[in-house]
Amino acid sequence: MNLPNRLTMARFVLTIFFVAVLFVEFPFHKTSALVIFVIASITDFLDGKIARERNLITDFGKLMDPLADKILVCSAFIAFVELKTIASWMVIIIVARELAITGLRLLAASKNVVLAAEGAGKHKTISQIVCVIALLVLISHTQWGNFGQTVFGGWIAPFAEISKWAAVFFTAYSGIIYLWKNKHYFLEDR
Repeated sequence: MNLPNRLTMARFVLTIFFVAVLFVEFPFHKTSALVIFVIASITDFLDGKIARERNLITDFGKLMDPLADKILVCSAFIAFVELKTIASWMVIIIVARELAITGLRLLAASKNVVLAAEGAGKHKTISQIVCVIALLVLISHTQWGNFGQTVFGGWIAPFAEISKWAAVFFTAYSGIIYLWKNKHYFLEDR
């Protein structure tokens, strides 16, 4: 297994630790969850970069990298519903989009076509990661004492709120665009 694929597999493991740490209470558990999520997000950036630079792109990576990303991000958003940090309808839009696009990609793959990511999808991913990090900072900055209150207290709540709406918008927009551009894959099976 090459390095990019190991990083992808590490993201699956980090997702498990992220969710566990977020809910198991111990000192700085929310801050620890933030750190784990940031590390997992960095592996997402690195595995693709290394695979392209070193020509280590594999079928395993093409399938598992986006799946690992979706599991990490969807796990975070579902956890935020439990923590009452985001509305469930927002998470339903995010998770439904990810499932719909995964289904479309599987349908195309059954016809020996690999659907590449679109520019709007990259904006979606960035907006989702920024949103998750903002929400993690929002729920953890009080653990940092005066420093957390001084640095983040005044602006993190409005920023987190804006990031939620941005993530939902870019998620829905990119899903609609992707489905529209590739509609012939699911319309021809009717």
